Amino acid sequence: MAQAKLPYVTAYGNIKKALEKVQAASTPSRFTHDFLATKLGMSGGSARPVVPFFKRIGFIGSDGSPTELYRQFRGTDAQRGAAAAEGLKTGYAPLYEINEYAHDLAESALKALIVQVTGEEKASRTVNLIAKSFKALDSFADHDATSEDPADADSREEEGDEESLGHDGKLKLGLNYTINLQLPATSDVAVFNAIFKSLREHLLT
Repeated sequence: MAQAKLPYVTAYGNIKKALEKVQAASTPSRFTHDFLATKLGMSGGSARPVVPFFKRIGFIGSDGSPTELYRQFRGTDAQRGAAAAEGLKTGYAPLYEINEYAHDLAESALKALIVQVTGEEKASRTVNLIAKSFKALDSFADHDATSEDPADADSREEEGDEESLGHDGKLKLGLNYTINLQLPATSDVAVFNAIFKSLREHLLT
């Protein structure tokens, strides 16, 4: 397998800091170094790698425009967790190609996987920075969450409710049952009439 280049930020603490600030700030038309500095309050050289990192994880496009994944991250808790999980799988796809549960690995096992994918030395600083950056993004991820808009879920629930209601708004209940009768061995029609009359009066009304 060809050696892969995985994203990382040297000051990996800035990943968490930037993502926390993104939740509160309005969505810009372009996520630039200027936006990072003036709107998110993250200036200086150590913060600049956040922009290319966001591009690698699919949060912003090549032109700096925020993607749908970025907007999902700013949504509900479930949407945020799902968006972070998707960003992790986008930016670190080579890891997930080998282990689809890379996010569940202990840091030592994660580093071993990074070494396998990148060809870096186990003790290299790059491997450690990649692992730390991975974990920083993963701290926001919920791998069991869905990014579905709650309004869509509510709409489907209402549709399901409507299916159980009639046009007059009243609940319609369908009931099917089977009755097995053991009729007496008789040729007296009056006996059968009495049996079916009783069924009609007590069960079929």
